[in-house]
Amino acid sequence: MIDILLASVALAAAFALGVVLTWRWRRAARGGAAHHAAFLQSPHGMLLVDAQTLCITDANPALVRSVGIPFAELRGSRISDIFGASDGTECDALTAQLRESPARLLVETVQRCRSGRRLYVEISGHRLEIAHRSFFALSTRDVTLRRKVQAQQLERQQYLDHLAHHDQLTGLPNRLYLAAHLPKAIEEARRVGGTLAVLFLDLDRFKDINDSRGHDTGDKLLQEVARRIAAAVHARDMVVRMGGDEFIVVLRSVTSPEQITETAARLADVLNAPVVIDGRPLVATASIGVSVYPRDGQSMGELLRQSDTAMYQAKDHGRNTFQQFSRGMERRLKERVAIENGLRRALAEQHLELHYQPIVAIGTRKVVALEALLRWRGPHGFIRPSRFIGVAEQTGLIVPVGEFVVQQALADLGRWRAQGATLVPVALNVSAVQLQRGNFTGMLARQLRRADIGAELVQIELTESALFEPHGRRADPAQDAIVQLRELGTRIVIDDFGTGYSSLSYLKRWRVDALKIDRSFIRDLTLDAGDLAIVEAIIAMARHLNIELIAEGVESWPQLERLRELGCDRAQGFLLARPVPAGQCRRFLDGAPLELHADEEPFPELRDGTGGG
Repeated sequence: MIDILLASVALAAAFALGVVLTWRWRRAARGGAAHHAAFLQSPHGMLLVDAQTLCITDANPALVRSVGIPFAELRGSRISDIFGASDGTECDALTAQLRESPARLLVETVQRCRSGRRLYVEISGHRLEIAHRSFFALSTRDVTLRRKVQAQQLERQQYLDHLAHHDQLTGLPNRLYLAAHLPKAIEEARRVGGTLAVLFLDLDRFKDINDSRGHDTGDKLLQEVARRIAAAVHARDMVVRMGGDEFIVVLRSVTSPEQITETAARLADVLNAPVVIDGRPLVATASIGVSVYPRDGQSMGELLRQSDTAMYQAKDHGRNTFQQFSRGMERRLKERVAIENGLRRALAEQHLELHYQPIVAIGTRKVVALEALLRWRGPHGFIRPSRFIGVAEQTGLIVPVGEFVVQQALADLGRWRAQGATLVPVALNVSAVQLQRGNFTGMLARQLRRADIGAELVQIELTESALFEPHGRRADPAQDAIVQLRELGTRIVIDDFGTGYSSLSYLKRWRVDALKIDRSFIRDLTLDAGDLAIVEAIIAMARHLNIELIAEGVESWPQLERLRELGCDRAQGFLLARPVPAGQCRRFLDGAPLELHADEEPFPELRDGTGGG
């Protein structure tokens, strides 16, 4: 609007100048000079240019002073000798307009002074006829300051635009940039019939790094990750930090599926290399999901959604890998969302319950502990824990689910005590996610005080992954929680022993009370020499370390007899007892040996025996 107003003012000035000059030269032609003073005293440079030769025929003192060239020398000079860049590029526009003989003229150009100084000037004027000859009456106005201010404003606007569209920590483009440019890239691919790929990268266990080593280390890691990602792709490709530890890579002009696979593998490799921050190494692996235009989506929203789905599939496959989107993933995602929503309702509507399975001393067949197993009663029967525990961990619902398990188990212990039963410890399954999120130990301590139950009646079952992280990275929040659990007075049991990372040093470091030999080794114990050798080794090691052993998944008399011969302490499985609701546990707590019924068929829907508290 300001530029339009200035242009209007300039045209008006040019018209006024034309009137003055026309009057002057007409009066001069008649021998009069009534308006000569206006021409001479104008603060703006004024000149008359021959329309045919484009030579200067007259100029006022203001222009002479401005260019620093005497009038005698200035007169007769071509206008291109004074105006325009030294290479003539800006003069071409002025000359071209003059040669078109416009009725009115408004143009910005450079005025070259004899001193070497360059001024930006605005030239306005119009064509006039004097004594059958055509001239241009021109007025110049110094706009150097205005151009400088405009340049500063443009620079500031570009800076603000850069701030708005780039991440301040890494310098990469941000989600606003992606929203502005990815649709254009899709449209270009559509126009030429091409293909592009969207790669969604999410760092694995980044929260653990932030929690254990601080946000400053996390920021430095993100900066290095951003640098590595940008260096691993072509300059024509787009690299964006979406926020947190999420990055997007857009591969333009994809020529083959192999190109996508090679790029994803290269990104995984460069991120897998250790990063040394403040003298300490870190490994920041990433899970990568890939979607392809036009196969997987036609819009930015579809492609981002599909690549995000594929990224979660990569995490489900163990992290530090990449997955390409497929329609099967979409179905699994919908199922996962349905399970998440259903689990939230189950928590709110009290559709979750605990069943208990005895842990029995092999020598006496007496119940020495009960394992609490989470059950979700759906409209068509119980839902397998294996279907919903993973979703609960991914969504964070495992925290309120875990609190429910603790509350319910302690309430059941209180009821059994009120009934005069002989109490035994109750084993609660606790995942690494529960230890890393929230304050599990503090919650357990509060619930114990509220229920007036001693900590010695709670047995915490942890998988090896809860104690030991891959690639040598330790989850400090989880390990701190284990120390606090020991100080609280609870027993620590390692569940599914032999199937995890099996770094035996943690058995001593964390003062483990018992190991549960995984059912995969018990299943073929009497048939497979390899399983027998593994079980023998575990029993011998535990005996030397004074650690109790529990064999889980015992379902036959031969299995139980072989375990007794090997010196295993305790057993758990359908041969001994099936999981039952709390109301049916009274018979396990009277101190009498269990009667075994090997001919009974286990419940197939509960054979996995998964916990989940």
